[in-house]
Amino acid sequence: MTLATAPARPLRIGPIDLDVPVVLAPMAGITNTAFRRLCREYGAGLYVSEMITSRALVERNETTMRLIRHHESETPRSIQLYGVDPKTIAEAVRIIVAEDHADHIDLNFGCPVPKVTRRGGGAALPWKSKLFADIVDQAVKAAGDVPLTVKMRKGIDRDHLTFLDAGRAAEDAGAVAVALHARTASEFYSGFADWNAIGELKQAVTSIPVLGNGDIWSADDAVRMMAQTDCDGVVVGRGCLGRPWLFGELATAFGGEGKTVDATLGFVANAFRRHAELLVEFFEDEDRGCRDVRKHVSWYFKGYPVGGDIRTGLATASSLAEIDDFLGRLDHTAPYPGADAEGQRGRSGHPKRTALPDKWLESRELASSASEMMRGAEIENSGG
Repeated sequence: MTLATAPARPLRIGPIDLDVPVVLAPMAGITNTAFRRLCREYGAGLYVSEMITSRALVERNETTMRLIRHHESETPRSIQLYGVDPKTIAEAVRIIVAEDHADHIDLNFGCPVPKVTRRGGGAALPWKSKLFADIVDQAVKAAGDVPLTVKMRKGIDRDHLTFLDAGRAAEDAGAVAVALHARTASEFYSGFADWNAIGELKQAVTSIPVLGNGDIWSADDAVRMMAQTDCDGVVVGRGCLGRPWLFGELATAFGGEGKTVDATLGFVANAFRRHAELLVEFFEDEDRGCRDVRKHVSWYFKGYPVGGDIRTGLATASSLAEIDDFLGRLDHTAPYPGADAEGQRGRSGHPKRTALPDKWLESRELASSASEMMRGAEIENSGG
């Protein structure tokens, strides 16, 4: 399905060498061990966990401790952390390192969700430049030899851009790479990513890799982004929803080893079944795993001739046997539908004013009265 190819271009993240410059973006409720394993079966790259809240990790929340586990087949292991307090994030990093939970740690500064930004977290945080630099600095020191990277957005809105300052600050603090989702928080996931901003960041940050994120729906898009921006790698999020084999196409496009697939309806059905199976294993609960895969039905079968009754059945099935029954009713010989299966998938939304703490934009410095308020931003949410 991909036409464009690029010269072999490995990526180095600190001491980690990747055969292809491809990273799976953290996505809440999506990039658990099951999905990461499935993506790895098709391609290569770095596969990052769901976003982990630093406070929950420090408090050893049961769900969080499950989410940071990796299957023995996963290497290198990658965890993304989120937080607003330098000390709490540093302590979370120390736990990960001391207990050998990961080979790479990423910090999330890209969440645009209102209940996070209105407390100064996520994509709102880099506006407070000293706080941002302190978080990265303390996290890098706590990480020691484990490489630490930063993922962020362009800024709060077009009048309050932070990505160039934040990129340079992360570089100065010792981060080994920075990734930019080329939208502002106010854009959410709407419109088109501003790839020119990725090129600007690449020119501003010169000693570490710069990764681009936004609107990579195909391997062709990834090749074009790197050619246009000169970035060192790509971060893929919504484009792989219902298409874990995209990582095979990406590997092939960048001169690596990836599986070439013929995405017939039968192939897609088998991939969906494998995803459900891995989720059952991850949750150690068949009903839970089959319920979790329901959210993926529309993504996997986008554009394919799958009737409403089968879609509804798959979206309500509670056992692998039920899933097998509905998948067995499909015409497995139906060919890949082309354009109908391509393009945007996942949430998009509309531009909207970013929810922020009172008087947040009046100064790049953090008022002492805002520190306690910001603790409320450390909730289980994600984005970027």
